Amino acid sequence: MRDFRAGTMPGCFPCFCRSTPMLYPLALVAIVFMCPAAYAQASASEPPAAPAVKPVSPEMQAFERARQSVDKFFEQATNVVCTENVSQGLVGKNGKVDYREDSIFDYQLQSNPNSGSLKLVESRDTRKTAFRDSSRTLLITNGFTAMLLVMHPTYESSYTFDPAGQESVDGVTYDKINFKAVPGAASPAALQLRGHNYPLPLSGSLWIEPESGAVEKMVATLDSGLGDLGLTGMRSEIHYALVRFHDPDESYWMPISAVIDVETPRQHWRNIHRFTGYKRFRATIRVEDLEAKP
Repeated sequence: MRDFRAGTMPGCFPCFCRSTPMLYPLALVAIVFMCPAAYAQASASEPPAAPAVKPVSPEMQAFERARQSVDKFFEQATNVVCTENVSQGLVGKNGKVDYREDSIFDYQLQSNPNSGSLKLVESRDTRKTAFRDSSRTLLITNGFTAMLLVMHPTYESSYTFDPAGQESVDGVTYDKINFKAVPGAASPAALQLRGHNYPLPLSGSLWIEPESGAVEKMVATLDSGLGDLGLTGMRSEIHYALVRFHDPDESYWMPISAVIDVETPRQHWRNIHRFTGYKRFRATIRVEDLEAKP
């Protein structure tokens, strides 16, 4: 999320410029807690009892599969392009969109995990520019396809994850995991204001396909409002689906939609991103030895 058009209020969330792609470096966070071991007294003939092993719930097993595949998600995202339809809307007091502008882009998310850190670049080429009403203040939202960063090992110490049972969506049963930000920890989401980044404490839920570990839906909200910075609420909901490719046959879990609501004391925005027409591409390099011509 970048900034407000024709206004002074900033936007929030990882920002990637539409006109010029920006690298978004992710700082590696390593927090190690060194705790003294506690030992119970025992006689020489009686070895200490082994600590009880807490069983891992099926939901957390699915979460671990999802966490192990998050790098693969960003790797696959590099191999595809798609069409992104963006609807920027102003929401009235009745909860309905009173005004909106629609744009279309050729979209690609690229990742670079080299040098021990993950860098993302989100690029857009405009296919259809929305009509601009200069009297309206609209929000530009970017970077929400990278929301799965909350599961990335980079931010392992930034969130707590807890099982929340199972839930059926369109007849399919998913394992649900709730997550909550650790106070003061690093965050992949930030409010940008006057050149400064303010980390956003996000909490939410993940709906995970049990066998594959693929995330079908993700919802994130602010733990608390940032009223002193002009932001009173934010909610994002991202849906993912299986996209099939042929020759060779492969299937990727890719984002298909993202709905973002942002509120300030005076305004409410709702932006909807839809991703369609995924196409896979591969680069092939051929090296030939050519004889020098006289």
